[in-house]
Formats: sequence, structure tokens, C-alpha cells
Amino acid sequence: MKNPGRRKNILALFLIPALMFGFGYLMVPIYNVFCDWTGLNGKTGEMSASEAVLLKADTSRSIRVEFTASLNDGTPLDFTPSAPSMNAHPGRTYRATYTARNLKGEAMTGQAVPSVSPAKAAGFFNKTECFCFTRQEFAAGEQRELPLVFVIEPDLPPDIDTITLAYTFFDVDAPPEKSADGHASAH
Repeated sequence: MKNPGRRKNILALFLIPALMFGFGYLMVPIYNVFCDWTGLNGKTGEMSASEAVLLKADTSRSIRVEFTASLNDGTPLDFTPSAPSMNAHPGRTYRATYTARNLKGEAMTGQAVPSVSPAKAAGFFNKTECFCFTRQEFAAGEQRELPLVFVIEPDLPPDIDTITLAYTFFDVDAPPEKSADGHASAH
């Protein structure tokens, strides 16, 4: 006598891992589409410095670029943009800086994660040099300027006149925080 329940169990044992593998495999493309759509995590346009110098500046148009800085909970840094904003002509390369100072009594490593808003501007905002590309190692009490070089593509939609570049700095050395039930929590 055949057992239909056993056949379902065997099918589930093979199908569930296959679906889990497929979902895991698709997470990166899904994440990239999500970031492109929302402008989160610094998914900006991709342009090299050599490509940026070939753009023709549109001096008839000025875009206000606002810079913000925040810290993940418990990150022992003083982190601020050197200027809160600047006006930029699309097609021209600009340099801005942020200042970071380690407030910890020992060395630390941090990383900044950027995001751009409005989301539809993200693909037109190109960082050719950015401190967010690498982890930043600070000695105890060290302060430094962190460079950012960017260009806004001239074909930025005409309804966009302000772009906000926001960075959140994380202490990558910090252990994950524990929740009340003793499990690591994600921020």
C-alpha cells in the first residue's frame, strides 16, 4: 500500500531547499533593484573620474546639494559635513569633505553608508571618490577630513533642484547589541 503522505514529505524535503537556494541567489539582484528604486545605501550612478571630466557643464542650472551626517547607535565619533550644502552645476566635478573624530580612548574602525534622496536623483549622482568606499581606521582621538568627489549628470530630470546626500557612520568593531531575550539585534 502506497503512502501519499510520505510522497508529499519527500517532495517537500527536496523542494524547500531548492526554493531557499533560489531565494538566496536572487537576494542580491532584488536588493540592487530595491536600492536603485529607493536611493538607499548609496546606490548612485556609476561613473569614473575620467568619464566625469568629459561631461559638459550646464551652467544655466544650479542644484542644491545638501550634506547630512548621522551615527549608528553607540558609534564613538564626532561626524559632520564640513559645509551643510553647496550649489552645483550638473556636469561639473565638485569636492566636499566630512570631518570625523574618534571619541574612543582606543583605535576603532568605522564605515560610512550613504543614501541619496530623492530616489530618482540617485542614478544621476556619481561619486568618483568617496570615504564610504573603504573602512576608516582611526587612532585614539584622531580627527581627519574625509573626501568626497562627485558630479551630477546633466540629464538630471528638470523637476529636481535639491539632492540630499546622507551618511550614517557605523563602528564596525562594536559587537552586536543583545536584545532582552539575549539574541543579537540588528539596527
